[in-house]
Amino acid sequence: MSRSDDIWILGIHMTKFGKHPNLDVVDLGAEAIHGALADAGVTMADMGIIAAGNLLGSGSIAQQLQKQVGQTGIPAYNVSNACATGATALRTVIMAVKAGEVDMGLAVGVEKLAGAGLLGAGGKAKADNDEWARNGRFGAVGPVDGRIGTESMPGVFAQIGMEYGHKYGGADFELFAKISEKNHSHSTLNPLAAYNKAMSLEQIMNDVMIAYPNTRPMCSANCDGAAAAVVINGEKLKTLSLEQQRRAVKVSASILTSDPWQEACQVLPDVNTLTRNAAHQAYEQAGVGPQDLNLVELHDCFATAELVHYDNLMLCEEGGAVDFFESGAPYRDGKMPVNVSGGLQSKGHPISATGIANIWEVCQHVRGEAGDRQIEGAKVGLAHVIGLASACGIHILERSAA
Repeated sequence: MSRSDDIWILGIHMTKFGKHPNLDVVDLGAEAIHGALADAGVTMADMGIIAAGNLLGSGSIAQQLQKQVGQTGIPAYNVSNACATGATALRTVIMAVKAGEVDMGLAVGVEKLAGAGLLGAGGKAKADNDEWARNGRFGAVGPVDGRIGTESMPGVFAQIGMEYGHKYGGADFELFAKISEKNHSHSTLNPLAAYNKAMSLEQIMNDVMIAYPNTRPMCSANCDGAAAAVVINGEKLKTLSLEQQRRAVKVSASILTSDPWQEACQVLPDVNTLTRNAAHQAYEQAGVGPQDLNLVELHDCFATAELVHYDNLMLCEEGGAVDFFESGAPYRDGKMPVNVSGGLQSKGHPISATGIANIWEVCQHVRGEAGDRQIEGAKVGLAHVIGLASACGIHILERSAA
């Protein structure tokens, strides 16, 4: 084993997203692992490391999964990094393979989230006394929820989208609803999505308002699911069969960023700066630009989020996200297809699985195995996730030349 910048995804799998009342996180995670190992044509005995992500569990999901799929004494890392948990688990394995500590490793993300309700506000009743009493880490600061905005995820991302509209113009309720209409239409071709139903613009706009301008269909769907990937270095890959080499997907860039220090509020999130920083680093590392991408899976936790990330990922010129969308570019038959899986609004968002599931979607296309939703001639794709607090993961993936 030696240090290598030649990193590949040998196998990858995602479960059907949705409600799985009879399966727990170990069942779902094990299903994803078995699928990834089978896709790769290897076994747990070949793995030199496992990194497992689970946000709402006990903190020992890697060890629990090993008991189900095979205990081989390898290093086990338990990962928790908000909505970037799955991408962080994969990044952990990539770093170990890249460093030459192991030839192959396994990353998995799994979550049971169906019926979890509204996320982000803590789910706890808040005292609303006239007098403020010190309490906890931010004891000298009153909670912002209901006073100067919101701490709930729909509200936070509603503010982010509206801010973009105020700054650059053109982003109104109907435009955000059209983004959701696009993603729900894309989902009809994805059998693993939690929801496979097209919705009309009228249906979306007239549904329950969650946080203006996001109605219910414009919000990511809480659901159950898992995804897993097998990572390998280039030298080891050369020892495998020609078919395994042909189906392997090159990881041209693997980036994880957090918030830089800036003259800004330390409570209200900035999802733009760390995403744009990650995009710059990813393009530089991969030696490609946005114009070279054939498809993008980005973190559309809300319709408003998708719009701002067109800009953050530099799919358009700065301030040009509205024109980019209205040009038809991000549709499946456009020049830069975005979220052909249906995105989080339709595919679903079992938090820790999402980062690897987005990568699974890109891999399907660059392999030419995406079925009816295949982007013809896809060679290069980008997968993006972001979790508040904050963490942003970007991976650029390329078709094998074998």
